[in-house]
Amino acid sequence: MAPKVVVIVLNWNGVHFLRDCLGALARQTYVDKEVVLVDNGSSDGSLALVQAEFAGVRLLRNQRNLGFAAANNQAIAATQSEFVALLNNDTQVEPDWLAQLVGALESDPRLGSCASQMLFAQRPGIINSAGIALDRAGIAWDRWGGRSAQDAPAEPGEVFGPCAGAALYRRALFADVGGFDEDFFAYLEDVDLAWRARLRGWGCRYVPQAKVLHCHSGTSKEGSPFKSFLLGRNKLWTIVKNYPVPEVWRYLPAIGAYDLGSVQYSALLRGDLSPARGRLAALAGVPRMLRKRRAIQARRTVTSSDLLRLMEPLARPDRVASRYRHLEQLIRE
Repeated sequence: MAPKVVVIVLNWNGVHFLRDCLGALARQTYVDKEVVLVDNGSSDGSLALVQAEFAGVRLLRNQRNLGFAAANNQAIAATQSEFVALLNNDTQVEPDWLAQLVGALESDPRLGSCASQMLFAQRPGIINSAGIALDRAGIAWDRWGGRSAQDAPAEPGEVFGPCAGAALYRRALFADVGGFDEDFFAYLEDVDLAWRARLRGWGCRYVPQAKVLHCHSGTSKEGSPFKSFLLGRNKLWTIVKNYPVPEVWRYLPAIGAYDLGSVQYSALLRGDLSPARGRLAALAGVPRMLRKRRAIQARRTVTSSDLLRLMEPLARPDRVASRYRHLEQLIRE
């Protein structure tokens, strides 16, 4: 019997995306699904469009923007299904997207999640994300971002975690490790969740046949001060909560050096102080994150060597910068 899947789409003033996003979900070959749209206080006619054109979509309405983490937690708590799919409103999925992810997740009970192949809607031959990559300096990025999809391996494989913009999770994973950290509001909350899942022994598989077109940063623009602030803050919080001892002490000099270099690059070359403000906000929240850390680390079931095996080695600063070069081009466009 096919497992029930809830597909959660988060929306905030994304009326210009919804017809394509929800229309593609309506054409899915996988039948046993419920689509839930969580609206974070939109004022652009999003709700009216959904009610008029997508009567089968269940609506959860918020009076204000709760952020990605809290709104998705709300929808997860309000639904019942074995599997939970999360999908950004600025995406279009292929007809067999959900079937491909479900088939992969069903194949191995040790898997807690599956990652899609996300392609840039503006450049559909180029990969936006093939899951989360994480290195030993605590830097996370979109695996294979900017790479030609034609040249990428076509076989499924293990990844650190899925990009939550187009992912499938086992509900049991949320029951085990908790939902998204609502202190994050948005950005890197999927990296934090992937850390916690990995610390508990859950696996993740990249499914290249599950293809998604994505208007990258359609809601909050790439390079915006708002996004840069949250990325800067949430990166440090993710490391404080999840990086295990004693490895965190071993790599702490590299973590500090790379992070300082990133802040200096943004301030001196781009004139953007938002990442620095994000780090200051992160420091103010460290006591709260340390309390969370104690609970997370007390339940860890994997060895440090197993975790390090999933993390990329340290790279030269120029190679770190190259991970984001394709996104710099998006900013210029």
